[in-house]
Amino acid sequence: MNKIKEEQLSKIREHQQELNTILNEIGFLSAQKHAMMHKLGEVNNEVESFKHELETEYGPINVNIEDGSYTVIEQAEKVVENV
Repeated sequence: MNKIKEEQLSKIREHQQELNTILNEIGFLSAQKHAMMHKLGEVNNEVESFKHELETEYGPINVNIEDGSYTVIEQAEKVVENV
């Protein structure tokens, strides 16, 4: 039976172990990304809900997050043309 040199076999085993480790890490990172994407969706929903609360109380506004001041958003009137 023909065999490769022991140091070559050792190198192949090292590479295979490194590949397995990287693939395991990718799987872990993928699971973390999935969880973070769900968390992002939750936070976005909370932001939209709170924006709605603020709009109900103050109307459409832009808030300065540094000092809490706000400006009213001017809404253009819709012009309806009779054709």
